[in-house]
Amino acid sequence: MTDLPDPFGLFRLDGSTALVTGGRREIGRAIALTLAGAGARVAVHHAGTAEETSDAAAVVADIVDAGGEAASFGQDFALDDAGHALAAAVTAWAPVDILVLNASIELVEPYTEITREHFDRQIAVNLRSTLELLQDLLPAMAERGWGRVLTIGSVQQDIPHPEMLVYAGTKAAQLNWVLNLARQVGSQGVTVNNLAPGAIHTARNHEQMLHSGAALLPRIPVGRLGRPDDLCGAALMLCSDAGRYITGTNLFVDGGRHAT
Repeated sequence: MTDLPDPFGLFRLDGSTALVTGGRREIGRAIALTLAGAGARVAVHHAGTAEETSDAAAVVADIVDAGGEAASFGQDFALDDAGHALAAAVTAWAPVDILVLNASIELVEPYTEITREHFDRQIAVNLRSTLELLQDLLPAMAERGWGRVLTIGSVQQDIPHPEMLVYAGTKAAQLNWVLNLARQVGSQGVTVNNLAPGAIHTARNHEQMLHSGAALLPRIPVGRLGRPDDLCGAALMLCSDAGRYITGTNLFVDGGRHAT
């Protein structure tokens, strides 16, 4: 009698280490818990405030209480060399095999009112620290012959909000980096992909959703706003061997909004 292959085995992450930036709540938290549930050791990044430190500690406690391994790492990505500092701290704990780049900020304002300070902060958090993490962690993945990079983009990379000019632009740039790096490291066992959420109801956009959520629904074919855990299945596939032949891909998880 021949045993059927185990289709779920490819999703296991036992023995690997994942760093999830912005992992203390909402989308980052959901992905961190999912990767831990698949067997990964998880580094939960947060920006270092008292609230974020507490939130990250709660994520770590949830993982440890369930029998997993996790630790939290605070680093404000607006600071100089923040990505390098985080990479060094996490690597001292364990070599990183999976990098989930979820942390970002969005400052809502008309393009005529964007200040140098607001521009620089969004660039630092959304792009500069991302580059520094990639510089420090991606080569080691390639040397070991296995790695996963998953950037969390946004439907705004294709459907930009008129009052999020800088944020939407950073998400478009991030996708360009995914396409560029996927070509460079694909032959070394490393995949690089982008996951693009649509209208996901989170604490950060709660007020916006209260005012505009109803207007969005007719443009979402599945007929509802997304939840953070709606991203978990796609994230796990792209962070595991289940997605080993997928790289340079932009995967929308938006209820079909990009198609309308």
